Amino acid sequence: MSRRAFLGSAPLAAAAQRPPLQPNVVLIVVDDLGAGDLGFQGSPDIRTPNLDALAADGVRFTNWYSNAPVCAPARASILTGMYPARAGVPANRRALTPGTRTLARLLRDAGYATACIGKWHLGDTEDTVPNAHGFQYFYGFHSGCVDFYSHRFYWGEPARANFHDLWRNREEIFEDGQYLTTRITEESGRFLERHRGQPCFLYAAYNAPHYPMHAPDAYTRRFAHLPLERRIYAAMIAAVDDGVGVIRETLRAQNRLEETLFIFVSDNGATTERRAGLDQKPATAGSSGKYRGYKFSLFDGGMHVPALISWTGRHTGAKTVHEVAMSMDILPTVCAAAHIAPPDEVDGRNLLPVAFEGAPSPHEAIFWESGGQKAVRKGPWKLVVDGRTFDGTPAGSKPLAGVDAMWLSNLDEDPGESRNLRAWEPRLVDELATALESWRGKQPR
Repeated sequence: MSRRAFLGSAPLAAAAQRPPLQPNVVLIVVDDLGAGDLGFQGSPDIRTPNLDALAADGVRFTNWYSNAPVCAPARASILTGMYPARAGVPANRRALTPGTRTLARLLRDAGYATACIGKWHLGDTEDTVPNAHGFQYFYGFHSGCVDFYSHRFYWGEPARANFHDLWRNREEIFEDGQYLTTRITEESGRFLERHRGQPCFLYAAYNAPHYPMHAPDAYTRRFAHLPLERRIYAAMIAAVDDGVGVIRETLRAQNRLEETLFIFVSDNGATTERRAGLDQKPATAGSSGKYRGYKFSLFDGGMHVPALISWTGRHTGAKTVHEVAMSMDILPTVCAAAHIAPPDEVDGRNLLPVAFEGAPSPHEAIFWESGGQKAVRKGPWKLVVDGRTFDGTPAGSKPLAGVDAMWLSNLDEDPGESRNLRAWEPRLVDELATALESWRGKQPR
């Protein structure tokens, strides 16, 4: 080869050898957020300008489901790409199995700086805390919820639990009086500043708007026109929304915004738990929008959640996707963006073709099992077995009985699951019930 030909081929050779771009990954998970409680979701009274801006330059999924209608199993699926039982966390009060190949572990091993900032809820022993699961930095709490100012986990009768729960890595720290949502935002920004020179994985796990219902006056004043319970709930969401804006502006100032993949999702739907209400009455602040049911329910209000994917280096402008997706898809999606092979055992699928190329959903059917309830969705059809709505009424805490113990809906025609079509589609009920039992037979017990 002549010298001229060699020099001409050098840039091509260098390009071939250069590793592909590894985008920063910012995964923002909020807690107990209702499907109807964000601006881009059509909320009439809660303003979320920063999340709306993310949606205006991203992909909004209208059929995104959590893998569970309750916190810990949902988070286990997010971080492992597996259904909750296969991730070892079929219910709350279970820890992520030591040695699990989490998203953080995969990204850390690929050269990412990794941080979990906020709520963990997947274990508090030496081998189950975030630092043991691939996160090089942790700031937050291990339990399911803490006071936003004292950072104590407390529970009344009969548990009588009351302990301080705020940590930096494995060191207990004390920041009494500092609003935790603001601190999560501050710690997120500092992590991104510390690691300007390498790709970052930031898991910003905001505990708002989960109870206890706490918000600074500066936020509640924004919603002074709302009833007290809704006002505090809206203020908690606004504090998270401001945090999203700070994280985006931090990356913009570093000229890294275009090379950052943002994923925003709620762990499950809004709650009616008394701890989130006033005077120990069932909470009414969170809205399930057009969906039936609330947190803990396998009707859509419990786990049909808001979700966004934004990657301005790949796509600009607002886009809406109606294909079915699930939170366990986050791990393989991020792996694809980072050019990492996902573990063979994952149940989730890469959503980048769905988000950016118009591909159909990678799921023929999706499944749930939680608290004695079971459900399957295939296309527009959804079957709920022994469903409960958890709508704050005495009846809502009991399984539907008789013919309604198997509740069939066409979600395209009836997204509120208001009419049981079981009697009109008996073959379809049998088909879905058989698929559901086949799936259950493959889940660990």
